[in-house]
Amino acid sequence: MTPSPNSLLSLAYAADLPRLFDVWHLSVRATHDFLADSDIAFLVPFVRDELARVTAERLLHVLRTDDGVAYAFLCVEHAKIEMLFVHPDQRGSGAGRALVRHAIAALGATAVDVNEHNTQAHGFYRHQGFIGESRSERDPFGKPFPILHLKLAENG
Repeated sequence: MTPSPNSLLSLAYAADLPRLFDVWHLSVRATHDFLADSDIAFLVPFVRDELARVTAERLLHVLRTDDGVAYAFLCVEHAKIEMLFVHPDQRGSGAGRALVRHAIAALGATAVDVNEHNTQAHGFYRHQGFIGESRSERDPFGKPFPILHLKLAENG
């Protein structure tokens, strides 16, 4: 699963959902080491529902290999990056950076939230031009995983 410099960016289709869920799950396992197995299991039904919703609403943008296999995806709603996940085999390939650039330039993204404990994501978004705006003590489910609310810097 090696992306070419011409990786395909397209909208997601319902047939992509199992693969997109796998990308999410593997990505979370690789980057969210602060979550217990039970925390990830709690998220599974919400993620499945949300992936289906944003796919049906044509909001999910997917990077694919030359043979059409999805390996990264992005969702932007109301100028906010709501999802960005890259298959662990493709981390460091430029996929995340390409999706963020697309989110900003084509989809008008100006904000993103990240788990405070996900220091890699926080650093990644800083390098993409995002700066801290505020912090929430708990995640949207009320769990004790602080969230950093980032915004695109004026010169971002």
